[in-house]
Amino acid sequence: MYAKKPMQFFFMVTIIILVAFFYNLAVPTEPSLGPQTGGFEDTMINFPSLNGPVASRPAHVKHHQQPVPQKAKVATFVPGIPNPWSNYSRTMVIPRMQEDDIAWISKELPGLDVSVHVADDPQASLHPPKNKGHEVMIYLTYLIDHYDRLPDIVLFMHAHRWTHHNNGFFGFDASQMIRALSGPHVMRVGYVNMRCHWNPGCPEWLRPSRIEDSLGKQEERVLAQCWRELFPFDSLPSFLAQPCCAQFALSKDRILSIPRSQYIFYRDWIMRTPLSDYISGRIWEYSWQYIFTHNAAHCPAEHICYCDAFGVCFGGEVPYSQYVQLLGRKTKIGEELNLLDRHRRVDQAPNNSSSDLTQTSETETSLRVQLTQVEAELKTRKQEALQRGADPQRRAEECGRPWRDGDGF
Repeated sequence: MYAKKPMQFFFMVTIIILVAFFYNLAVPTEPSLGPQTGGFEDTMINFPSLNGPVASRPAHVKHHQQPVPQKAKVATFVPGIPNPWSNYSRTMVIPRMQEDDIAWISKELPGLDVSVHVADDPQASLHPPKNKGHEVMIYLTYLIDHYDRLPDIVLFMHAHRWTHHNNGFFGFDASQMIRALSGPHVMRVGYVNMRCHWNPGCPEWLRPSRIEDSLGKQEERVLAQCWRELFPFDSLPSFLAQPCCAQFALSKDRILSIPRSQYIFYRDWIMRTPLSDYISGRIWEYSWQYIFTHNAAHCPAEHICYCDAFGVCFGGEVPYSQYVQLLGRKTKIGEELNLLDRHRRVDQAPNNSSSDLTQTSETETSLRVQLTQVEAELKTRKQEALQRGADPQRRAEECGRPWRDGDGF
């Protein structure tokens, strides 16, 4: 009786091992989300619906390890420590089309290192692997290719000098904005949107829950799906917001806080998505702030943006609002003068009386006096803002950040 127990025990153990073995063969394991090897030709993780056919890798595109999405490293987004005595190295990345005139850069910004990528010329020394996504493809290509040899500060700007989405204080002139940009400010905060004005883009711009068509926000309908593909580990925010229009500055530390493989993954998404050039680019216009600050909305107060980023300090929100109101008054007077000019041409017709011309002339004289007064007030406030912004202590106080003797920023 006792001799049989070891044999029974051995038999039962054998049965258990065989059952476990065949169970493992029968039940499929979970697919791994770990890194995959290969380049653009290899199969990418398929997130639902928007991943189009695999794009072939052009000969000039470097072969990288196949990218996979990674959870944002929020803990690495810490304030930098600017050095008031440092001459920060800068590079400006410019996406351009062949027809764009960029002669203004060398003329207005001599000595600035510039990396110009020609989107529609595959024979250019610098060009993206695919002309898609507007400036996004070129911005990401620069980050990937220069990840190991970055300057202290990288500016991502458009090719045109004057445009409506530049800051009005600088006459909508990109060259003035670039010269005024504070290097210590970029080093301290890591990510700086080059536009201070909220409209368009803030305080709440794209809402993924909105399903009705909007001509000005065509990307809104596909935002939720794109978010799941680009940021599969992160919750979908209720809205995205930042001042338009994809011009910003980054510190080297902020760029390096994200692994190169993540930038490759993002660029691969642009190449593969069936979304149009326009829509894919628009999705990214309001995603940069999330990537580099991990905030869905990045809308600094306009007067603080002007003061800390560009050294234009109005003395607070109220004086800044007064300056904006004066600008509005100047615009309105200009519109009224244009209207009067059209009326004058009508009044000068042979059948109109001289009294109409007299009244028009008197109104025009009054408006021109008002315009002169408003322009003089704007000029005074502008000069005062620049003088105030030249004092690092006053800049710090207006922006509500600490300042110590010796700080030069």
